[in-house]
Amino acid sequence: MTTIKIANAQFWVHDQNEALDFYTKKLGWEVRADVTMEAWNFRWLCVAPPGGGPALVLMPVPGQPMLDETSSAQLSELVAKGAGGTLFLETDDCDASYNELSARGVEFNDPPTAQPYGIDTSFRDPSGNNIRLTQVLEFDPNRH
Repeated sequence: MTTIKIANAQFWVHDQNEALDFYTKKLGWEVRADVTMEAWNFRWLCVAPPGGGPALVLMPVPGQPMLDETSSAQLSELVAKGAGGTLFLETDDCDASYNELSARGVEFNDPPTAQPYGIDTSFRDPSGNNIRLTQVLEFDPNRH
């Protein structure tokens, strides 16, 4: 049997340069690929936390010919509302990561909060995409 693994996940973004600054400067991620294909008017932009693993493709909300103007505007609006999906990140110390990222300018939706599954917080990227940051602990239904 062949091996299949997750290589990349994707977020729609309103501005690739703004997204690139957020993920590299505020989150401290590295650029895995930044390739512009002039003939297609397309930029393949991938970022990831240092150290390997799947990358996140920062894909611009498409316009013509993929989507008509109305559909593109609707998708852009849904992304801004956080309906574009969620990225789940894991940390070994949620409080320390919260403090470090806050110092870099990340604006969190809530402070680290004890949950039955661990300690959890969330923030959004400049386009509105949801990102959850969790310190996974042994499940405890009484932790809150």
